[in-house]
Parts: sequence; structure tokens; C-alpha cells
Amino acid sequence: MSKGTKIPGYMQGKGRNPRGIIGDREIRYKCSLQNTILDVLRGRPGWQEVPGQNNVQQNVQANTKQQGFQSIPPITRNSDGDWDFYWCDREWLHQNYDTMFLYEHQKILHFRNHYELTRKNLMVKNLKRLKKQTEREQGKAEGLSFEFFPTTYELPSEYHIFVEEFKKNPGIIWIMKPAARAQGRGIFLFRRLKDITDWKKGEYQPLSDPNRDAPETYVVQRYIENPYLIGGRKFDVRVYVLVVSYNPLKVWLYRSGFARFSNTRFSLDSIEDTYVHLTNVAIQKNAPDYDPDKGCKWSTQQLRKYLSAKHGVDAVRKAYKGIDNIIIKSLQSVQKIIINDKHCFEMYGYDILFDSDLKPWLIEINASPSLTASGKEDYELKFGLLNDLLNVLDLENRLTGKEKRIGGWDLLWEDGPILADDGNMECVPNGNTTTIPNSFLGCHNDRKRQLRELYMAAQSVKKT
Repeated sequence: MSKGTKIPGYMQGKGRNPRGIIGDREIRYKCSLQNTILDVLRGRPGWQEVPGQNNVQQNVQANTKQQGFQSIPPITRNSDGDWDFYWCDREWLHQNYDTMFLYEHQKILHFRNHYELTRKNLMVKNLKRLKKQTEREQGKAEGLSFEFFPTTYELPSEYHIFVEEFKKNPGIIWIMKPAARAQGRGIFLFRRLKDITDWKKGEYQPLSDPNRDAPETYVVQRYIENPYLIGGRKFDVRVYVLVVSYNPLKVWLYRSGFARFSNTRFSLDSIEDTYVHLTNVAIQKNAPDYDPDKGCKWSTQQLRKYLSAKHGVDAVRKAYKGIDNIIIKSLQSVQKIIINDKHCFEMYGYDILFDSDLKPWLIEINASPSLTASGKEDYELKFGLLNDLLNVLDLENRLTGKEKRIGGWDLLWEDGPILADDGNMECVPNGNTTTIPNSFLGCHNDRKRQLRELYMAAQSVKKT
């Protein structure tokens, strides 16, 4: 390979002397989005924005200013085109990753084939494969730990298998979802086979016309007909997960998130009403009686307090332990498939639904969860979430690398489960942490105080 040949980042050569390793200089970043992440990066002390084709325009203000939030003013651009950190979009990564060279210190959002977990059909395919492998190696009983996603088939490829299952369970409700779309687009519920005739036709008709597109891939799932209701309304929970490595697997779980409620009371009598059955904000904000000031969200702290008051701390802790299981099992299902690159990281948005028995179900996993704020509280949540993500990545080299908690992020897994160090009286009765996982979703998030203490302790360790 010639000296000037470009190679993929994950194939970087060893022994090279990387340019511009971060020392006391500023950290140079690029960002291809115009929402909260841009505000976070521009407000980060010692971080400098650099020009580039995929950067947002210099005179474009983040969306938060348009909504009345205080926005960080743009900073002067560095004329040097090199970057240390790049919050890129998925399309840019797909187009450029295989032909770019990444230096030792550079960090970039997204793993090369992140879609193995975030496309609905591939997510289920990988989960099914790991479940079968687990049952084969460890027995059927261990396979029960994968019973957190509904019965699912891919259409049109598994249409015949689906029809057999459909006929075994007449009268139940199924839900159709495009495999690669987001924000609730293209989703509908049905009880009759004739409601999906178009996909059946698409499977059987030969593609003799080269100009005719192949039928779009969908997944069809058994609809969860007994969701947990609060005030008569259905909701799901957005959970943020950060993966900084797949080999070994290293996973962080954010304490804060939100529950998204439907705007209309739940009923199985109107399965065609998306305002009843879909909780996506992109759907609900178009409801006739939607109140943009009030919204349809609770914080995960509000939700955990409500559930604990109604069902007890132990029952809720068991339910949330189920969420931990969902996160780890889903990531393990793609651990050997994802192209692991030490330069890459991923922040996933998991959508979890509780049923009436408080059992958590995995609905989908998003590779690019929305960072656009829908209100002041939502902006504060996402600003802290992203600031703490940068703290975890620690490009400034201020931490020891042995931390179990950084701001609102708790280390959930590092080549094995992580146990908690200290008690949390809100989530752990009597401060008993001897066998409690380091997972505090919906617990108190005193991130600013924790960061102050953390950096003081890390500074003392480094001095010694």
C-alpha cells in the first residue's frame, strides 16, 4: 500500500505518528446537525468549531433560539480543516467511512454498520439468532430471558410463515411497521389479512419491469394489547444508551429520559386511530387537542416515583432490571457483527413499553434519537445528556478511566455486569448495593454536583 493511499479508519496502520494529538491545545470539532448538540459543542470550554462541507452554516442558529431558549452564540471558526471530534449524520458516515483515515485521537459518531441493531427487521433477526444459540448452548430456560420482543415476521420474505401464525390466532391485532422508517411513519394496525394485500402482491409478482421498485420491507408484529395505562393513556419510555466499544462491550445507561404518552385514551375499538396507539411526538403533536405547552411527556424520574408509589419499590426495581436485560441482550446480539472501531461511539435511543403486568417490551432502537427540544425541560434534559456524553468520552483527558458514574451516565456493563458502589436511597432500599447492578434509570440525577466531586477526585489521583 503506497504512502498516500487512504485506508478505512478501522484498518489504521500501527506505528504511524498521528498528527495533532490533543494536549493543551483546543479540541477541534465538526457537527452536521443544527439542534441541541450544536449548542453543547459551542458552549464547551476549550472546544473550537472548524469549517467543513458537512458543518452547519456559520450564521445558522440552533433551533432552540427559535423556540425561545437561550442559545450559545456561534464561535469563530478555525481555518484548519482537521478535527478531533465529529458528530456526523449517518449518510455522511456511509459515504466516507471506508475511504478515510482516522488518527489515534479522533472520535466520530456511529459505528460503520450500526443498522444491524437499528433497522427493525435486522434487530429481530439478530435477537432470534442469539436466542437460538443461547437455547442450544445453555438450555431452553435461559432462552426465556429473550422473551422481551413480540412475535415478529419480515414481509414480504416471511409472508407464508406469518399467514400460518395468523390463522392459529384469529382475532388478535397485528401491527405493520416499515423496517427503515422513523417517527411513526407508515405504521398501521390490522385484524384482517386482506388489509395487507398490497405486500402479498408485491411478493408474488415478478420484477420483470426493471423500473418497478421492489416492495418495501416491513415487519409485522403481534400488537401488545394490554399496555400499562396511566390516566387511561398508553405510553412508552425513551431510554438513552451509550456504547463506546463492542469488543470488549462497554455500555453506559443515562439516568434521565422521558415517557411519551398518547394524546387520546386507549381503546382497542379504534385500531385505525394513530393518536390512540402511537406515542411518537411527531404523531401526537398533530392531534386536534394537542397542547404544545403541556405536551405529552413525563420524566423518567416522575414515572419511577409514580410506579413505585403504586406497586412498591421491589416490583419497580424488578421491572427496571428487565430493561437492563433488554439493553445487554440486544447489544450482545450484534456484538460479533458490528465493525468495532475505537474511534467510534453510538448513542442509542431505546423505546420500551410496559404491559399491564409491568413487564418491559422492546419496541425499537434508534441510532439517531431526536435531539431537537420540544420544550424547556426537554432542552435541559438533552443538553445535560450530551454534555455528559462528552464527559464520558473525555477528550480532555481529565478522568482516570476507572469511573462508574460520570454525570448522569452510569456504567452498566464492561465485559460483564457492573455492581453499584454506593447506595441510592430513592432506588435501593436501605442502601444495600452488594448485589445491585450499577443501573439507576429514573433515579435522582444530581449530575452537576457529581461532576464537581468527580473532577476534584480525579485531579487528586492524577497528582499522586
